[in-house]
This record gives sequence, structure tokens and C-alpha cells, in this order.
Amino acid sequence: MLASVQIPLSMLVVFASAKLLSELFERFGQPGIVGEILAGILIGPHVLGWMAPNEILDILSDLGVMFLLFRVGLEVKASQLVKVGGTALLVAVAGVVLPFLCGWGISALWGEPELESIFTGAAMVATSVGITAQVLAGRGLLRTRAAGVILAAAVVDDVLGLIVLAVVSGLARGAANYVDIGLTGLLAMGFVFLLAKFGTRTVKHVVPRVRSRLNLPEGDFAIAMTLLFALSLLAVYAGVAAIIGAFLAGMALSESAEPRLQDMTSGVSELLVPFFLAGIGLHFDLSAFATASTLGLAGLIVLAAAASKFVGCGLGAAGMGRTDAVRVGVGMVPRGEVGMVVAQIGLNMGVIAHSVYGIIVFMSVATTLIAPPLLKLAFRQATRAEEEIVARLG
Repeated sequence: MLASVQIPLSMLVVFASAKLLSELFERFGQPGIVGEILAGILIGPHVLGWMAPNEILDILSDLGVMFLLFRVGLEVKASQLVKVGGTALLVAVAGVVLPFLCGWGISALWGEPELESIFTGAAMVATSVGITAQVLAGRGLLRTRAAGVILAAAVVDDVLGLIVLAVVSGLARGAANYVDIGLTGLLAMGFVFLLAKFGTRTVKHVVPRVRSRLNLPEGDFAIAMTLLFALSLLAVYAGVAAIIGAFLAGMALSESAEPRLQDMTSGVSELLVPFFLAGIGLHFDLSAFATASTLGLAGLIVLAAAASKFVGCGLGAAGMGRTDAVRVGVGMVPRGEVGMVVAQIGLNMGVIAHSVYGIIVFMSVATTLIAPPLLKLAFRQATRAEEEIVARLG
């Protein structure tokens, strides 16, 4: 009986709270997703205590971010990402190196153990593109040049983050197998490159033939969901996050997707994405404020996390001009669930203390919260005319 109540109760409390605060924030002219994240903090175990992270909410959160990135992929052409590939690579590399060094350096200077400092740096590396993608999709800006660079850089960023985490985890175990790490990195990059380069072309030839043989009332949706879950699974086996596979699946379908498929995907996303956003807030941990020392370190880490991504990624995009460089820098700031995953690995390995785990979770939530208002400011001059120019060029 208890299990049967937990599912609808968890969904009711989280979904209703997220949408209520989203509505309030929208009425005050602020991004609704900030309200949804704050809803998770408010109802979470450290404030009102109505809801705590659980397996059901974790599954819904994972599905939510997968559908979010799939929906984003449906609106992005592969040619658009390939065209900005060089710039995206510079952005991703700069956005990995500088945050890692900042996190490591600040923790070491604060007197934290070496491995703990290295894990803190690793947690600051990867970008959570789901937040930025949601903001840009909501404002109809996914086809701008800056958005293309952000999305492409986030894909590369995920591969580089995987390599950093593998090296750091190897050091924590006593030795890192650099051959295995190198092979995993090559496999991940090969997977991403092949799908980005040939995915759309292959899908345009295969999907119509499969569709013509189906009698299902929603055949296009069935094909799309099969591709979504298949590529998400392959992405995990290739060594990158499932959401990268979901994004690439959407992008492969972007030039052949019917409006009906886009509508159905949007409907599922509207149901599931609030669980992803509120889930970030549910993991907010007040242990970062337990002492003056951890409070000070938490503040420094948050500032360094935001500034290092903004500066590093902005410099990587400097060739695009100051306006777009600022947009790219801001768009790469949020860490979201990525930083929390690294922190959890470090905690499970006994490498980081609970106080440092709390600091990293706080950093992940804080950078996620500040990104939407900053994105709104950075893209305030973006117009439909700019979008149309980029679309024509693509």
C-alpha cells in the first residue's frame, strides 16, 4: 500500500509545486525554471521537509532531462553544429581546463587534502546543458549562432569531463590506466562524431521505409522513442551521458520530424522536465553552511565555478565577437546534476568529506540558479531577425 501511494504522492507534490512557482516567477518576469528549481529546495528535506530524493523521483528526473535534450535536438540541424565545431572545441577545452585548475587550486590553498582538492576541480568541469537548453528553447533562440556553439561545446565538454573523471577516479584508487582512459575517450568521440555527421542522412533514408510498413496509429512517435532510448543506451556504452545520445537522436530526426511528433514530444517534456528541475533543488544541502570555514569555501567555489566557465568559454568564443562570447560564457555556467554525480562518486570512494560533498552540491545548485537570469540578460538583444539569418546561413 505504501509503495502504491508513494508514486502519485511524489508526482503530485513535486509537479504541482514546480508548476506553481514557475507560474509565480513568470508573472514577475523571471525565467520559470528558476521557480521550478527553487520549488525543489522549498519542499526538500532541508527546508519544509515534504519530499526527499527517492528512486522514483530520480528515474523521472533522468527521463525528464533525456526528453528535454531530445526535444532540443529536434530543433537543431547537424550542419549547424558541424559548422561551429572548431569554435566549440576551443570553448569546451578552455571551459574544462580553467574550472579544473580553479577548483583544485582554491581547495588546496584552503588546506584541503590533495585528492579532495582534485575531486573538487573535477566536479567543476562539466556543464549541465539541460538548463541552458531549456532557457533558449523557451525563448526560441536555439538557432542562434551562440546557441549552436553552446550545444556543440557541451557535447565535447561531456567527453572531456568523462576523461577527467576517469583520471581522477584512477588516482583515487592508486593508479590510473591511461590506455583504457584514452580508448574510452576515443570511443566516445567517435560515437558523437559519427552520429552528428551521418545520423540525419541515415534517418532520412531509413525512417520513411520503416514508417510505410507500420500500422501503428502513432508510428512516427514509436520510431522516435525507439531511436531515443537506443541511442541513449549506446551513448552510455560509448562512455558518455545518456542525455548526449538523446540529443543526437533528436538531431538525427530534426530534418524529417513531422509537426505531430514535435507536439507529442513537447507534451511528454512538459510532464517530465519539472521533475528534473525540481530534483536539482531537492539535492540542495545546507551542510555547506555548517561552519564559517565551509561557508567561506562554498562561497569561493561558487564564484570560481561561475567565473572560470564564463571566462574560459568566453575566451574560447572570442572570435565570434564580444556579444556572442558573453552569451557562450554565460550559457556554459550551470553544472546541475553533473557536478553532483562527481561529488557522489568521490563520497562513495571515501575521497571527499561530507562537508565538501555539501559544498559541491551547493555549487551545482547555485550555478544552475544564476544561469537563467544571466542568459536572459545576455540574449536580451537577440531577435527573430537574427534567428532567421542564422537559419538561412545553415
